[in-house]
Amino acid sequence: MKSVNEQIEVLSRGAAELISPQELTAKLKKGKPLRVKAGFDPTIADLHLGHTVVMQKLKQFQDLGHQVIFLIGDYTALVGDPSGQIKTRPTLTKKEVEQNAKTYLSQAFKILDKKKIEVRRNSEWLGKMKQDDTVALAAKYNVARMLERDDFKKRHGEGSQITILEFLYPLMQGYDSVVLKADVELGGNDQKFNLAVARDIQRAYGQEPEVILTLPLLVGTDGQKKMSKSYGNYIGITESPKEIFGKILSLTDELMWHYYELLTQENLGELKKIHPKEAKVKLAKELVTRFYSEKEAAKAAEEFEKVFAKKEKPSDIEEKILKKKGEIPLVEILVESGLTTSKSEARRLIQQGGVKLDETRVEDLDKKIEATGVRLLQVGKRKFLKVKFN
Repeated sequence: MKSVNEQIEVLSRGAAELISPQELTAKLKKGKPLRVKAGFDPTIADLHLGHTVVMQKLKQFQDLGHQVIFLIGDYTALVGDPSGQIKTRPTLTKKEVEQNAKTYLSQAFKILDKKKIEVRRNSEWLGKMKQDDTVALAAKYNVARMLERDDFKKRHGEGSQITILEFLYPLMQGYDSVVLKADVELGGNDQKFNLAVARDIQRAYGQEPEVILTLPLLVGTDGQKKMSKSYGNYIGITESPKEIFGKILSLTDELMWHYYELLTQENLGELKKIHPKEAKVKLAKELVTRFYSEKEAAKAAEEFEKVFAKKEKPSDIEEKILKKKGEIPLVEILVESGLTTSKSEARRLIQQGGVKLDETRVEDLDKKIEATGVRLLQVGKRKFLKVKFN
């Protein structure tokens, strides 16, 4: 095992805040593996790279010999985390939560060692709490402190609804730490309030408070906003190897280093000695290998080189059959084939010169094509599709 100072150096990499280095040092000096907790509320099904940042930090703790606890918030997901919310979250059904939980676990085991991880669900204890237990937990915190939370403060000032249930959320997350006897808890920097409450709840139950380690939110491919599906700046971990590879190669050099720091354990000093293009290819290969395989990563790299460096078409273009007759507007074909999500997006891409039909750039927004034979469509630099009319 590395020395205490070496461990803190590794664990501090990419962290937004560590509360506190002194407390972590004291815990590490005890010479026992720490119980390191991270909670994941399965509120969505499709994960992107931003969701894996905390998992990557957990892997570092795991590699250093500590006990990682992957907590599935199947009970708290029914309540809804109020962090960063301008209104009360819609509630999910148990079926939705359970389906999403399977996705989270599948993703976690692509990064974490399945044999060295403790997987728990907070429904194990929160779902069994009696009314007396809930009342006792609620008595551990006060409303004034709760209203110091930025999102609550703003909503309260605007007269927006805040449910009592939302007040319970950070208390439940704190109680998770009590049950699991957590020494350290990880979370995004938007989770700082919840994590701070957990420290207070542990003290109230007579436990030594956990150390908090928060991580920055991964910036999306636009280089400006946090990665989010709603912003369209995400790299989904279930996207094809070609899409992941291509999106990584499209990052700016500055953003690439941000991804390296939060998503890998690579030595940045050594990497910066090579050409940025080589570093970008290395990052793309590492991520595709993580979510698929080394073979798929090599194939994606080969395709990228073929399509972009040599300006050739990919060798395995998907073919889709559309049951159409007569002359059909191209924007309609783009939507029905799945190359664009809407006609407005299709028109925008045509205006920007991003659509090709049979290798010829389309400039006419009202372009129509005869629904016969097989036509080759290209959207942007990476999306190719053969459309066969039937």
